[in-house]
Amino acid sequence: MKNKKTNCKNIRDRLGKIIANYISFDAAWVQNHIVNCPKCQKRFASLGKVHLALSLLKSKPHRLDLLRNANIQTIDTLAHSVRGTTKADKLRIARSEPGLIERLSPLKGSLVNAAACIAILFFVKTGIFNSMEKFQTDSRKAIQNYYQKQVGSDLSGEIFSG
Repeated sequence: MKNKKTNCKNIRDRLGKIIANYISFDAAWVQNHIVNCPKCQKRFASLGKVHLALSLLKSKPHRLDLLRNANIQTIDTLAHSVRGTTKADKLRIARSEPGLIERLSPLKGSLVNAAACIAILFFVKTGIFNSMEKFQTDSRKAIQNYYQKQVGSDLSGEIFSG
């Protein structure tokens, strides 16, 4: 039984794709129908408004209550029997909440500066900068000793005098 249902679904999906490939809003017979049918004119105009609204949403930042407002407008277009359901009520009060990163994004520069200051204080307190200077001095002395043993004191003195 389940196999028959999935087979029917596959056929419906294929038919839908075939129909979508052959029928478009640009087809002459579709355009002629829209010109002569007031209901379809209204629906087509509404579709254009939806496309325009979606393109505006992509290009502009939006308020946090946009989801709730969009849900309310959508629910108002549904059948009366669906408007009063508990799912519809939940959608009416739904709000998109920004994540932690989105809430902190205005403070990004300040947070990075504070983190850099804390890191520098940590390095100073732990003596890492002093350890680096000592490491450089010790390394220089070790290389100088190596050159003294390999080429002599006179030549190594000339190399390390500058």
